[in-house]
Amino acid sequence: MKLIRHIKDLVSFFQRPKERRKITFYSEGKNYWPHLEALVKTLLNTTEIHICYISSGDDDPGLLLQHKNFHIFKTDEGFVRNWLFENIETEIMVMTMPDLNQFQVKRSKNKVHYVYVQHSLASLHMIYRKGAFDHYDTIFCSGPHHVKEIRAMEARFNLPEKTLVEHGHARLDSIIKEAAARDKPRTNHIQPLHILIAPSWAKDGTIESGLGEKIVNQLMEDGFKVTLRPHPQTIKFSKQKVDAIINKYLHHDRFSYEDNVAGQESLHISDIMISDWSGAALEYAFGLGKPVVFVDVPKKINNQEYTELNITPFEVSIRESIGQVLKIDNIKDISMVLKRAEFNNVEFSIFNLKRSHTIGSGYLKALIKNMTNK
Repeated sequence: MKLIRHIKDLVSFFQRPKERRKITFYSEGKNYWPHLEALVKTLLNTTEIHICYISSGDDDPGLLLQHKNFHIFKTDEGFVRNWLFENIETEIMVMTMPDLNQFQVKRSKNKVHYVYVQHSLASLHMIYRKGAFDHYDTIFCSGPHHVKEIRAMEARFNLPEKTLVEHGHARLDSIIKEAAARDKPRTNHIQPLHILIAPSWAKDGTIESGLGEKIVNQLMEDGFKVTLRPHPQTIKFSKQKVDAIINKYLHHDRFSYEDNVAGQESLHISDIMISDWSGAALEYAFGLGKPVVFVDVPKKINNQEYTELNITPFEVSIRESIGQVLKIDNIKDISMVLKRAEFNNVEFSIFNLKRSHTIGSGYLKALIKNMTNK
């Protein structure tokens, strides 16, 4: 039945008048909506532009948005999506998905301007594959480090120069806005510290390596309150490791499990985050001013040539400034580290803090206007 729906939506998309599919947003699912939401809503609230929104996630909140100029379509993550991308007719395609044109998802054979929106504050040359952004025309940058990295890639590998927009980071803006709207929690010395475990995913990651279970065991034994918030890819590829922890503690009153990284509740109600190389740790520290303890698992390296740029990745350079690094051999000392963990209020440079939606939507409006006038 899903296949029939996807094919019907594909046909419906192409049947729309061209002037009503000038700009299309693509989301892989619910976890990517937070990075596109502000752009979509600002465009809808400030223009009469028709927006097409295509998602591969049945539970994507973007599919629930209702507006006379907002048109939703569902697709799969297989051959229907692949055909759609190769043949799509839209002037602008906005996505948060790296590796365009490197694997199954290709650039359209038609003339389309591709815009990449960051879904992490992390650098672009270590945790992403080589060439992950080469086939985009415009890159929205969260901070100066992204600009520096893209320009270095272009120079090193003789790539065409892209348009780089000093955008900011929508997820960080949203966290800051939500924190300001909440009542400040009262200090309660009786309640145990609430620890949010939110690592990235990698072959040697915190959960994948088995360290996650050891950490939870230690924290539960020492009386902490624990929320486990694994990365969606960890749930997908290391489900047994996640299930082993859940099955052991799910009914414990000091343990909770969260499988929705798009939500914010656990960020705001927790006291400290335990992470490794996750971009969520940067959002937590910068957005909420809360400490992070970084488990020192091996770096998440998907591009073995990243050192050729001679640029230290942002997530490497910043971690000791915003938190504490815990060596793997010292996991037994994690409770002591948590009790003395403090956020170091360091200066950081992120573009257009709290107004990235204005900058990003402004660029897209200008781009649509320029392409229409050609």
